[in-house]
Amino acid sequence: MTVYLYLVLLMFLCGFVMFSLMRKHLLLVLLSMEFMVLALYMNTFLYLSFLGNDYFFSMIFLTFSVCEGALGLSMLVSMIRSHGNDYFQGFNLLW
Repeated sequence: MTVYLYLVLLMFLCGFVMFSLMRKHLLLVLLSMEFMVLALYMNTFLYLSFLGNDYFFSMIFLTFSVCEGALGLSMLVSMIRSHGNDYFQGFNLLW
């Protein structure tokens, strides 16, 4: 059981490092956030399986993470249509 928890922690830390280093493109930021959500989902699933067989909360978490991914993808498409790329440097909020 502890091996899985270490694996989940390593997954989350890799996603966080990728999130902090690859902040130039919106697509890479969204992919790293989805990887961190996947690690959190795996951690929640392992914790709930350790407690018992109640997986209802994991399905709610999975539903919210899918909605978050769809929202991020729609923001990416909107940004690419309005600015032509997904660079944060070309996206000026003061204009």
